[in-house]
Amino acid sequence: MKKEDSLYRIDVKGGVLSPIELQRIIEYGQELGLETFHFGSRQDIIFPLKDCEGSLITEKDAFESSFFASEMQQNISCSYVSIDIFNATVWLRGTTYLYILEDFRYKPNLKINITDPKQQIVSLFSGDLNFIASSNEDYWYLFLKLPGWEETYYPVLIYTWDIAKVAEAIENGYKKVSDVGELFQFLNETLDANNRVIEKPLKVDFNPFPYYEGMNKMGVNQYWLGLYWRNNQYDLKFLKTLCEFCIEHRIGKICLTPWKSFIIKGVPKESKLALEKLLGQSGINVRHSALELNWHLPVNNEKALDLKKFLVMNFDQNDISTYGLTFGITASRNQKRYFTSIMIEQNKIPEAVKDFVVRPTYNVLHARNFNSNTRRYIVYAQDIDQMDLPGLLLELTKTYFQNLGAVEDEQNINSNAKKEVLDIEVYQCKDCQTIYDPSIGDGYSSVPPGINFIDLPEDYCCSLCESSKDNFKKITLEVV
Repeated sequence: MKKEDSLYRIDVKGGVLSPIELQRIIEYGQELGLETFHFGSRQDIIFPLKDCEGSLITEKDAFESSFFASEMQQNISCSYVSIDIFNATVWLRGTTYLYILEDFRYKPNLKINITDPKQQIVSLFSGDLNFIASSNEDYWYLFLKLPGWEETYYPVLIYTWDIAKVAEAIENGYKKVSDVGELFQFLNETLDANNRVIEKPLKVDFNPFPYYEGMNKMGVNQYWLGLYWRNNQYDLKFLKTLCEFCIEHRIGKICLTPWKSFIIKGVPKESKLALEKLLGQSGINVRHSALELNWHLPVNNEKALDLKKFLVMNFDQNDISTYGLTFGITASRNQKRYFTSIMIEQNKIPEAVKDFVVRPTYNVLHARNFNSNTRRYIVYAQDIDQMDLPGLLLELTKTYFQNLGAVEDEQNINSNAKKEVLDIEVYQCKDCQTIYDPSIGDGYSSVPPGINFIDLPEDYCCSLCESSKDNFKKITLEVV
């Protein structure tokens, strides 16, 4: 967020923080005279400093600008929040996310996403560097949306423990090269990375958006709690009390979502009643309608909030189902950053009539097959008056349900150009299916790129299962 807008951002790496860390942030907000703060779409925390007491803002001891992220610095977004409560790739664990986040020792200026394609609550493709878990254990696809570049996949899978150093190397070097081929060569020359050949392209299945609020069962003896404020103004006094509860009941992590909400996982069964009592005494509503929860709005934008209230009220009065759909409202048009099924764009008022009272108009777009992971948006209607939006969105939801289940292959959807298929000869371990590609080498075994399999030493063994060299067979792979 820009500081001139009086919104100061605190990065929360991966949207994961301890109750003690959140408590410290809350106490600082209270020192500045704040009663509430906001959550951001990159799982960060935003202070509305225009609401602070004026004297505190100017006092050097009270206001520490270093407490906030710089304008260039970006938060890392990740789907740790979804682990253990929503669908997940088999090999992914919560500790995997935490170790990856710990590996980031620098402050990125590129938006980084680290996500599981099996979940829906955290966008897969809204970052500049998008690491997406593959079916191969500890390996990730990397989808690049670098500034000034065409969107493209990196040509190999990235090893879990290489993610942070690959991200840093790309940030330091992508401006020195012109395309992904040169970037790949640059990283091979500068990094010792344990890459893996992409055996099949990423395929992301469409699944309806989940309900993420309220007290819900988690495993056998635990619960998770999702909390949401429709106006994105989170009461600091309540949050501080909640942090104290988490510390007392040994709840270690609080997770922020891109939907301006937060989730507490691992609530012990014996603590459930005490937590429900705390919520009730604080007057906290934990069962908003699904119509409320599937919206993404810009921070501190009253016009967008009023429009959402108008549309949700109309949906509710007409008993409209939006199960599985998500909606966004924006005044800045950048389709590369959209991650909702349906997007409502507010048009700018022409300069010639800006001094007159003019009703705003809107454009309505929807993702291909209503699946935001296709990254392609279709204009459904333009220059629509606000009063006409409910009826138009009703027709759009009917179209969604009519076509639900008839989703095209994700890879075909995202084909913006003819793809070249290249046959390459590699060697595969018969036991664990690990690939040795001469063009990549084997970083784990200190084998540099360019070493043919036949030239490997006789004591070479599989980096995963340690099978001997003679247990590999030559195969041909098609690389898109």
